[in-house]
Amino acid sequence: MPNSPLPAQSNIKGAVFALMGFAFYALHDVLVKVLGAHHHPFQIVFFSVLLSFPFLTVVLIQRKEPASLRAVKPAWTYARTVAVVFTGVCAFYAFSVLPLAQVYAMIFATPLLITILSIPVLGENVGPRRWAAVVVGLIGVIVVLRPGSSEITLGHLAALGSAVGGSFVAIIVRRIGSEESSMVLLLYPLIANVLLMGALIPLEYRPMELWELGTVAAVALLSLLGMTFMIRAYKTGEAGIVAPMQYSQMLWAIFYGYMFFNEYLDVYTMVGAGIIIASGVYIVVREGSKKDTVAPVTNTAVRFETGTTPRYTLLFLRKGKKRQSTLAKEDGVR
Repeated sequence: MPNSPLPAQSNIKGAVFALMGFAFYALHDVLVKVLGAHHHPFQIVFFSVLLSFPFLTVVLIQRKEPASLRAVKPAWTYARTVAVVFTGVCAFYAFSVLPLAQVYAMIFATPLLITILSIPVLGENVGPRRWAAVVVGLIGVIVVLRPGSSEITLGHLAALGSAVGGSFVAIIVRRIGSEESSMVLLLYPLIANVLLMGALIPLEYRPMELWELGTVAAVALLSLLGMTFMIRAYKTGEAGIVAPMQYSQMLWAIFYGYMFFNEYLDVYTMVGAGIIIASGVYIVVREGSKKDTVAPVTNTAVRFETGTTPRYTLLFLRKGKKRQSTLAKEDGVR
């Protein structure tokens, strides 16, 4: 049964909490870009994940869920873990070398890719209207990239890679989230990031100054703050109201890009981003209104999941049908 509509005041509060959460996430990405000017993504991911452990440990020790670390669905869990690591490295690299607004524009294609992947992985039916929205959104990606008229760099490919990886992460959560332990889904990517990035650091390591270590700690803290506000948002307001607030990250990208990095939003990026956002909002609203969809795009959309920004909805996963009936309320955008 679908959740009954919440009062308008609750939806307004949920939207405000979401806007604040995404503001923290945008600042998180700004600091990643600052660090990326001096250090390789391997090193940034390693230290930011390492410093995230104390914050997440405080959250995890408050949980009453049985602390089993054995995966129920090992193949899907390992695939998701690889996708999280891949997404994080791609996103951090893209933010390091591209304007913030360009990165967000391409990451905003994630709901489109989730819609496509929901067919083979989840067996969902996608109607002609949503297919049209997907096609229009992908045209927006082409407008941003402008193949043939501008050089497509490794940074552009990394941004697209983060969107692809993020969509795989989201769709796998939708497939196994009701069966797999949230402790497993949270800790496996963290441990994998620390081990793999730690092994790769010697290839690109540069000593970090004290202010840089402080910046890395701030990245971890901003992730926690963003996660906290997004949890409040989805516990307060309806997913269909809260989810579109994710696109406010583009406004922050334009502001921060201009203020701190002397970045200007070109016409192609602005038009392409507008097309992508419009198609994404349509999919979010369209799926959010479907009564037969257990976990629509509103629950697993744009915000990419990395070691420093785990999908905060994993903290609320419960096994069985009870979790499925409440997922649309508790799940979020990561």
